[in-house]
Amino acid sequence: MIALELTPEQRRAVEAPYDGCFAITGAAASGKSTALAERVARLRALVPDCEPLTIAAPSDLDEYAARLQRDFGAAVALVDDVEAALLFERASLPLFAMEWEEFAQHQLDPEIPGLRSPERFLQSAFRLIRRLRDANVEPALFLSRALAGATDFYANPPNLADPALLLATKNAHHDSLDAAPAELSRQYRREIDLAKILAKLYEAYIEVVTRTGRMTGRDAAIAAAERLHADAALAASLRERLRYAFVDDAQNLTAAHLRLLLAIFGDRLEGVTLCGDAGSAFSPLHVVQPAATFALARAKVELREIFRKPRIEVCRVRTPREESESIAQRVGEWLAQGTRPERIAVLFRSVRNVEIYETALLDAGIPVVVAGDANVFADRRALDALALLWNVHDPFRHDWLLRTLGNPALGLSDASLAILCAEPPDPQRPLFVFDDEPAPTTRATRWSPQRDLRLGWNVIRGEQDGALDPDAAARLRKFRALRAGWLGLLETRSFEGFARAVWRDALAREGAPDSARARAQQIALQRLLERFREYLTENAGAAIPAALAYAEERIHSDVESCTAPPIPGCVRMLSIDAALGREFDEVAVADVRPGALPRWYSPDAFLFSPKLGMIPKENVGDARSARTAKFSYYTYAAKTASGYFDRERRAFRYALSRARKVALVTASGTPTRGVTAPEFLEELR
Repeated sequence: MIALELTPEQRRAVEAPYDGCFAITGAAASGKSTALAERVARLRALVPDCEPLTIAAPSDLDEYAARLQRDFGAAVALVDDVEAALLFERASLPLFAMEWEEFAQHQLDPEIPGLRSPERFLQSAFRLIRRLRDANVEPALFLSRALAGATDFYANPPNLADPALLLATKNAHHDSLDAAPAELSRQYRREIDLAKILAKLYEAYIEVVTRTGRMTGRDAAIAAAERLHADAALAASLRERLRYAFVDDAQNLTAAHLRLLLAIFGDRLEGVTLCGDAGSAFSPLHVVQPAATFALARAKVELREIFRKPRIEVCRVRTPREESESIAQRVGEWLAQGTRPERIAVLFRSVRNVEIYETALLDAGIPVVVAGDANVFADRRALDALALLWNVHDPFRHDWLLRTLGNPALGLSDASLAILCAEPPDPQRPLFVFDDEPAPTTRATRWSPQRDLRLGWNVIRGEQDGALDPDAAARLRKFRALRAGWLGLLETRSFEGFARAVWRDALAREGAPDSARARAQQIALQRLLERFREYLTENAGAAIPAALAYAEERIHSDVESCTAPPIPGCVRMLSIDAALGREFDEVAVADVRPGALPRWYSPDAFLFSPKLGMIPKENVGDARSARTAKFSYYTYAAKTASGYFDRERRAFRYALSRARKVALVTASGTPTRGVTAPEFLEELR
């Protein structure tokens, strides 16, 4: 039944015919999702035996694609971009070992843009491959467009002395535009080699994904669509069973997602309802074209009434510390006025470096949970917990051991650490492991004549206890005894039971019991355990070394993320992407300054254009300029920086729309002139 409080526009959207492709569009907070939910309920009332495909977010379509693959008989496991990046890195090893035949036969020049820094090259290459997968561009098509684009550009180069181009290019990069024909020809050869290498890496990645069955959502969507396109009868039976689909946040559908929907529901998307807002497409991780997506609809209803119109307040202070304290004070006021903690959010463009804001809230006694693009494994509380597990498994990993020795539970001073790192009184003894001497760990045979293991030996054998002050020596002896007991737990308890026992015995507690700090620490540890639980479920039989290696691989990843359902009694600190589809009574949009929101525009080592092909940024080889002429021209002609900041502006506006009552916008420092990056807070004044 249709809700009586629907507006006329919403009612039209709900009652529109279900045949053909229909779109419900409108700005944020215009009631699109409400209308879509009523439309789904109405269909179920009209056709009781129908169970349509309902997609609350494009990520749901990824999971559905994986289920389809399993129904087709394929062994598919969905993985995140972190694991996909590791798969890509392994597939790329022959490149950095120079094992490709093309190098031996001098068909490719290894002196290509970005390859001098292998780690950075792999990151840029994987980001490009992710975008190509989103755009449904296969390796052969990528290489064809790259070669054609390079030929077209260098055969008829643009006027690199154009005054407008010179004016738009920084003075430091003017030399890149002073490129003679010989220099352009050299850059052309480098670009062609780069395109061939990237295409081969792309093929290697697809081969690994297909062989292992470990796919990201975009990989699963592409594979499912290929299967349906190849089997018309299978697609027809699936279409007959589903008949209808409802997709919310359709502005974030990629070309790979659309190809899957087209494979299921036909070229006209019969029975599909798309719901979304083109102005809410701001994710930096996916390539989307909302205008093209909604153009597929044969009819649409645009909702114009905005239901959430918060009062916007701005606050700029001198330092980030003052800003964090002002946010904590304001959140405290909202709580005192009766707002429930889970109805309050502090939003950032990214929550990777927001510890100062979290600390201010915790200092004020306000429980908080962080979610979004935060790295669970890089949280300082998780690192302390991981260090203890590493101390049991391998006390010679001195980076982890030093973290434990310096943490509050042991609290050894720098002087004590220096003593433990020094040679023992009898330096000859540690060179040998006697038969009657119990090994401290299964890795005792790791000892070598080199002196890089003396800290571990001094800690587990106590060779330097006599040189420490009595209190430090007593704490170290207690740790040594605890570790001996933990070694026994490795054989008798599950990984989770072992980890909990270690943390209970030796992890310093933060804050008083039931305090905001204590809750935050428990949330961090629960998240870490949950990730270990997922890993061990997927990798049955994996032991502690594999689990710890898994965590260590992810610590430095820039694509890690975590979700957080509402936790009663906790204010949420979210990245704007994580706030998609959520609403709160009061919202603080924090750190609104160039470099944070908006983030600086920093292009990858190479870009790709369907028209111009590869656009390498770095000029390599016998070059006079640091940048290529093509990159300087492309960033000017395509207005890449302008497009980037338009996306950041959409994210900022979306963050403001998440509040029902008050949206507080905060920043610190002196405002800039807005030349390099816009000043969103000042634009609100």
